[in-house]
Amino acid sequence: MRLALFEPDIPQNAAAIIRLGACLGVAIDIIEPCGFLFSEAGFRRAGLDYVERAEVRRHESWEAFCAARKGRLVLLTTKASLSYTAFAFGPDDTLLFGRESAGVTDRVRENADARIRIPLRPGLRSLNVAQATAMVLGEALRQTGGFVAEGEEA
Repeated sequence: MRLALFEPDIPQNAAAIIRLGACLGVAIDIIEPCGFLFSEAGFRRAGLDYVERAEVRRHESWEAFCAARKGRLVLLTTKASLSYTAFAFGPDDTLLFGRESAGVTDRVRENADARIRIPLRPGLRSLNVAQATAMVLGEALRQTGGFVAEGEEA
């Protein structure tokens, strides 16, 4: 299981997701360009010392990411009809999350093997990307038995 962030905009959200990946033993792919520098104070503050403990792979473009990826690409999008709780995750899936400001491009959406969403109350657009990542990753790890056992190193 992997997480992928498509051209993230907000350093605090990216750092929070990297911290989540470090704590749960899930690798993260960052698809550039990013809307921030990895050295920004906001990024470092949100990630604390977890950024150094995470497995992060940066890709210079969508094409570079596609060339390196394996397994299914599962896109979380408000445009999907299938709820993430009804989706059958696999241990080799990469969960893809779009930019906070604009999601993903049509080309990226079309390249996803599956598209899922978090059901929200009518009239509300979306959750914070870090919160959404935690929810969907938690369900994916639950389904695949991917949580690190207590006392075990990721």
